[in-house]
Amino acid sequence: MILNSISILNYKNIAEARLDFSPNVNCLIGDNGMGKTNVLDAIYYLSFCKSYMNQGDATVIKHDEQYMMLQGAYTRRDVDEDISLSLQRGKRKVVRRGGKEYQRLSQHIGLLPLVMVSPMDWDLIRGSGEERRRFMDQIISQGNKEYLDALIRYGKAVEQRNSMIKQGFSDALLYETVEAVMCEAAAVVHAARAAWVEQFTPIFMHYYSAVAGDGEQVRLVYESVLNAASMQDVLAANRGRDMAVGYTSRGIHRDDLELLLGDHSMRRTGSQGQCKTYTIALRMAQYDFLRAASPTTPVLLLDDIFDKLDAHRVERIVDIVSSDRFGQIFITDTNRTHLDEIMARMQGDHSMFTVTEGNVVPD
Repeated sequence: MILNSISILNYKNIAEARLDFSPNVNCLIGDNGMGKTNVLDAIYYLSFCKSYMNQGDATVIKHDEQYMMLQGAYTRRDVDEDISLSLQRGKRKVVRRGGKEYQRLSQHIGLLPLVMVSPMDWDLIRGSGEERRRFMDQIISQGNKEYLDALIRYGKAVEQRNSMIKQGFSDALLYETVEAVMCEAAAVVHAARAAWVEQFTPIFMHYYSAVAGDGEQVRLVYESVLNAASMQDVLAANRGRDMAVGYTSRGIHRDDLELLLGDHSMRRTGSQGQCKTYTIALRMAQYDFLRAASPTTPVLLLDDIFDKLDAHRVERIVDIVSSDRFGQIFITDTNRTHLDEIMARMQGDHSMFTVTEGNVVPD
């Protein structure tokens, strides 16, 4: 898949921009806070209908403006695709493919596969289990519509059950009806996550070794209450506790992915460089996984990834992304040297842009 061009209007600090891209490598150079990441985030928004920064929709609209609009011209499986997304304050977002509005945003997810590597990936290690669940969900849902549908059904059922608990409902039949939906959806989600971790882990281990060398061993462990019991049994065993605390305390919405360096938790033992390498390897493995699962090659966004890495790891990353396994790439950096090194290793044309206070111009 190739993003040929993007039009941006009132997105964060970018008032207006129309950019034509290389099908190979596109570099955005500029100081911190100028808007480089906002360009990548606009590209991300067109794929996932939300910001990578997990911000509310209203926050992506430029200050003092009432609306924003993004338009992307893609080539996907040799067919031109036009995607537009508009958002007005106080109204729902509208996403159109070829001028036709989606009835549900979930219909769009997976059409434009994309992987973003960002300093925010630190949250995968240091953050809560919610960050790692979101990581799993994002990857699996791009290639598995059944999984996404089950995830949505489960989330709605949990909300309904929590509301019933808070209101003091005691009708057993009503609880059984809601919990039946939870159990069915939870089984689909758990099975997909378990299979994904098994397939994903060796890919991740390969990329970590490729960047860090062979001296460090890493692995991933899927933690879920459903590893040892059914959702039905979990709900039954915790019903009294749930009534006391006022919400559904256990289930797949509490799943986690344990990130290990050797036999120890990465969050407790990893240095800054090791944690950065870990998250980059996770994202490269995500790219490989999506590339195999999707009929179209994902776009790769690399946002300021070289900071806090030694020269050897930077060189290995450059060699990896220079290979023909990767399709169209977007890179931001404040250091022109890093970008020049990548360009020297890669064949084919590239585009360079300078970003200054929200203004994006070809270099």
